[in-house]
Amino acid sequence: MYDPLGNPPGGARPPSNTPQTPFGNPFYGASSGLIKGGLGAYGEKILGSSSEYVQSNISRYFSDPQYYFQVNDHYVRNKLKVVLFPFLHRGHWTRITEPVGGRLSYKPPIYDINAPDLYIPLMAFGTYVVLAGFSLGLQGKFTPEALNWLFMKGIVGWFLQVSLLKMSLFSLGGAEAPLLDIVAYAGYAFTGLCLAVFGRIILSYSYYFLMPWTCLCMGIFLVKTMKRVLFSEVRSFDSSRHHYLLLFIALAQFPLFIWLGNITLNWLF
Repeated sequence: MYDPLGNPPGGARPPSNTPQTPFGNPFYGASSGLIKGGLGAYGEKILGSSSEYVQSNISRYFSDPQYYFQVNDHYVRNKLKVVLFPFLHRGHWTRITEPVGGRLSYKPPIYDINAPDLYIPLMAFGTYVVLAGFSLGLQGKFTPEALNWLFMKGIVGWFLQVSLLKMSLFSLGGAEAPLLDIVAYAGYAFTGLCLAVFGRIILSYSYYFLMPWTCLCMGIFLVKTMKRVLFSEVRSFDSSRHHYLLLFIALAQFPLFIWLGNITLNWLF
């Protein structure tokens, strides 16, 4: 049979110098590399920008959890004084900043008494549950189910405090304070509650003096703190609304403290 390439019938064909590529395109390898390289660079750019966006929003609203546990004994003592006796705090309420990675960041609690932490709120919350359970035991009403109920009641109270502060900031222009900052500020309420519940265990009549005192001190602390957050975070706000809202936050501490300080097996009273 005649070969159209001019080879004799049955003879071996000479090897072809042109590599076989898909669609007969000799530049397939080079173009594929260019396309893959371009898509790879574009994909890295998209993923990089997405990663930066997610990371910036996480740090913007949640911050680094480890930041809130950088405390020592000196900080804890001074912070308790500020929370329980805020009118004796003679220093400023502004947080200290430092340059980190080309931008300003707040110093951790160990270096700044005005920085929020989660160590004191969590310890105070656990102490509150233990003291409340001990108080029920003195009344002869303690059960494991009651302790679980007290734990849930404390969590609900903490959530209500966080919601109050977060919605207050949002109503004044959309503040961008990290969520963990608000959780820490709200959790300081349990320090005063521990003092009031402990006083009730030791001397029942002292509760009626300690409860209004701790409510007033917590109100002053939150007013000072929220005023600082408002000036530093909120872009624009009405001054009249600003003062009324701070007053509302302070007054809201009284029913919240009375509800959490009333150690019973009922939700309301």
